[in-house]
Amino acid sequence: MNQLQTKLFDILKWFHNFCEQNKLRYFVIGGTFLGAVRHKGFIPWDDDIDVGMPRKDYERLKEIFYGCENQKIDKYILETIDSDASDFFYTFGKLYDTETTLIEKTRTNCKRGIYLDIFPIDGIGNTLEESFENFKKLDRKNMFLMTRICAYEKRRALYKNFAIFLSRLIPSILVNEKKIARDFDKDCQKISYGNAYYVCNCSSTYRAKEIMEKRLISNLKEYEFEGFNVWGPELYDEYLTHIFGNWRQLPPV
Repeated sequence: MNQLQTKLFDILKWFHNFCEQNKLRYFVIGGTFLGAVRHKGFIPWDDDIDVGMPRKDYERLKEIFYGCENQKIDKYILETIDSDASDFFYTFGKLYDTETTLIEKTRTNCKRGIYLDIFPIDGIGNTLEESFENFKKLDRKNMFLMTRICAYEKRRALYKNFAIFLSRLIPSILVNEKKIARDFDKDCQKISYGNAYYVCNCSSTYRAKEIMEKRLISNLKEYEFEGFNVWGPELYDEYLTHIFGNWRQLPPV
């Protein structure tokens, strides 16, 4: 592990133990889960860790942290869209290590610490057609928010940077990004996770690929991650194939 990955691993271990102590359900997702299955740890070139939590557990996590002074436990602080920070617009949670410093390149650079991303998993529908329709409404709002808060990047497709440019022609006085993010979060909760056949991480960069049958993440088991055991979906092959396709194939050097 490099220096950044070592710090991320420390946060993940703390978070795992914290969830165990407080009976909170979580599981590694996305590239972090791919790393656990394919590499038994980090994908060598990866630089973040993502976990998912069913909405009920995510809200309970917020209650625990927000019930503490300064939202801080040990050296960690949790920020979500419900926090008051004027420069935090993310629609998912971030668990920050307050003994580190990291500056995220956004429209207004966000100075915090090294962090773990925590994504709420919500119900999205009971049929695939309903789920895609519900997701499209959410995604439009989320993508508009992203054009308002992200930074221009040379490596990004030209049409995406152009979309950002067009979005910012709308004066800031007419757009409240914090309200958009909070409305998006409320809209995500309209369908109960417990009652839905399909669920979704609506804030994911994989977007509609995250719409999946709840059974794919209903049962969890432990996976080795850098010599430490973390929770992940038991149906690993179905989950990873759903998100990545041929996940066993390494990309070109």
